[in-house]
Amino acid sequence: MAAEGDVDLDLEAEENCTGKPTEKPRKHDSGAADLERVTDYAEEKEISSSDLETAMSVIGDRRSREQKAKQEREKELAKVTIKKEDVELIMGEMEISRGVAERSLREHMGNVVEALITLTN
Repeated sequence: MAAEGDVDLDLEAEENCTGKPTEKPRKHDSGAADLERVTDYAEEKEISSSDLETAMSVIGDRRSREQKAKQEREKELAKVTIKKEDVELIMGEMEISRGVAERSLREHMGNVVEALITLTN
């Protein structure tokens, strides 16, 4: 009353009657060693929380200094007087928006020629 699948299993068992367990091919043994090396490396390179806090504070300080410098630059540019005719000239010649034309003029202290040269480059 054995099924066909049972017969096949019995034949395989008879072939391996030498008493030695069959060896499996060692395809992935080197992968385990590689994984162990990677985890060892990662453990060596862990960052302490104090180092992380220090780095974050340095980054925060740098950002705040850059933002402060940018605000000061904007204040300086806002003080520069520009002529409405110059803004319209640059807008017409370069086909740019009013904001870009005004910004360029302010950056060049109201000098139309320098503003146009910079916009063409």
